[in-house]
Amino acid sequence: MAEWVLDEGIGEHRAALIEGDIITEAAIDRLDDRLRVGAIVAGKIGERVGQGAWLATARGDAILDAVPRGLSQGRTLLVEISREAIPEPGRLKPPRARASEAAEERPAPTLAERFPDARRLSAYDPDLLESAGWSELIEQAETGEVDFPGGALRLSPTPAMALFDVDGPLPPAELAVLGAAAAAKAVRRLAIGGSIGIDLPTLGSKAERAAAAAAIDAVLPQPFERTAVNGFGFVQIVRPRPRASIPELVRADPALTAAITLIRRAGHGHGPRTLVAATAVIERIRAEWIDQLARRVGGAIALRVEPARAISAAHVEP
Repeated sequence: MAEWVLDEGIGEHRAALIEGDIITEAAIDRLDDRLRVGAIVAGKIGERVGQGAWLATARGDAILDAVPRGLSQGRTLLVEISREAIPEPGRLKPPRARASEAAEERPAPTLAERFPDARRLSAYDPDLLESAGWSELIEQAETGEVDFPGGALRLSPTPAMALFDVDGPLPPAELAVLGAAAAAKAVRRLAIGGSIGIDLPTLGSKAERAAAAAAIDAVLPQPFERTAVNGFGFVQIVRPRPRASIPELVRADPALTAAITLIRRAGHGHGPRTLVAATAVIERIRAEWIDQLARRVGGAIALRVEPARAISAAHVEP
């Protein structure tokens, strides 16, 4: 039986659809001031961009998809955020918004509101996300390496599309079917949207290409569109992209990802403890997180910087 599980942790809320003790879908909401999908905010119209315009809000700039008739530069209106900022190498793709008929501003839906039937974990419950493979999921997002029986995937996020390369020792037709299914599962599990390319082995017949395409359709839920698998084994998928994928999120700020992971790990158990990490990780830990953590574990929290330590090697000392 599949069940959504929600962990409303310090600095970050996490949700996962767990089926057969395996995470099949996941979502992360970092608790910061960014413009989130579904939020209604006030914005002032700026310079035109095609049919739309730049929009200045209290939480940063966005692009308004279309300027309503009769409104000009300098006017203020309520908008709904339709896409969050997407981190890309060297820049941040800005959020997008559309005009709203709402009567007032309102925050974006939380994970609890997006998944109202989810099982909400308390600080004292067993860590169901971790037992279902959350750490492995984050490692896959960070490294892009995903193993499956008979082969392996390598994920390379690019500004144009997310690319999966399928490799393995099996015969091409068999590897293509297994690799296509594995890539589709990874797309869902890692919340990857937008344009996605899967590079399968070169296939010799139409039937082999159709079998690989059918493996994608059997795994990936709608909505999505895809091309046929061509003779070189390449297939393209297009999915909605309202927010950054998990790989984009964790790779955009590795030190922040490590800091949140450290705080979450320290939240289990009772009593005072020391968080030991590299300088960049300690610098990303916010004061309010320490206060929340101290209340949760019932003890003082100390921080120790070890500059030579790798970002990924942070740990907790009781």
